[in-house]
Amino acid sequence: MQKHHNYLINGGHDSALCPLDRGLSYGDGVFRTFKVIEAMPTDWPRHYQKLVADCGALGIVCPSPELLMRDIHSLFDLDEVAVAKIIITRGLGERGYAPPAVTMPTRIVVKSAIPQYPEDHFSVGVALHVCTTRLSYQPLLAGVKHLNRLENVLARAEWSDPLYADGLMLDADGHVIECTSANVFARFGETLCTPSLSKCGIAGVTRQKIMDIAHYLKLQTVVADITLEHLLTADEVMICNSMYGAWQVRSVANKTWDKGGLAEKVRQLISV
Repeated sequence: MQKHHNYLINGGHDSALCPLDRGLSYGDGVFRTFKVIEAMPTDWPRHYQKLVADCGALGIVCPSPELLMRDIHSLFDLDEVAVAKIIITRGLGERGYAPPAVTMPTRIVVKSAIPQYPEDHFSVGVALHVCTTRLSYQPLLAGVKHLNRLENVLARAEWSDPLYADGLMLDADGHVIECTSANVFARFGETLCTPSLSKCGIAGVTRQKIMDIAHYLKLQTVVADITLEHLLTADEVMICNSMYGAWQVRSVANKTWDKGGLAEKVRQLISV
């Protein structure tokens, strides 16, 4: 029997988000997005570990894995494949930026349909728009998947052409950081390079999985600053996230690459 509700707030089907919630007022919270297959979240240990770490960066107490799994089992059917988004906010607070001394975190779990991507994104590769919106530096939030995503929103609004699967985002100094909804890898010979996220950007779970399995492809992983000009000299470029795994990049700006096989090999490895 299909469940008709598509979200839970603090475990309730009929709950509403209070206007005093700091996640709404200030983006004071974090989130994670992943597939759920037969009511089981994929890569759950990694996602929960990152959720705890990101909550910790903001000083928010992360709900227990048992509580979140109970929500997921309540919301998702055994016979479906869908997407879960977990949002954790600091909870309710009075007006003003100062966090309350004691808060009860708000937890939200949202269910949505699996995105339908064009088949040629997997077989041929994708083109990326180079965004003019730049990512600002904030080392205290670097790597954290927090709720303040307005830079990504503005960047994503820059294009409507379906030619582009995503947009490449740079920082204030012109270093490639990420896409609006993906991490980036570039292969230079036998070195697989991914941008440093020490000042800004999101450290995705799929990014870490790829770094962990790169040695199976006889590649050495390096985290470093990469300018757009340097990226365009790479042998192969790939983007990744938890929804589609990895896509080969076929063009950025005026640069076009011949079809490469890196993303396909990575998808096979990380899906095991």
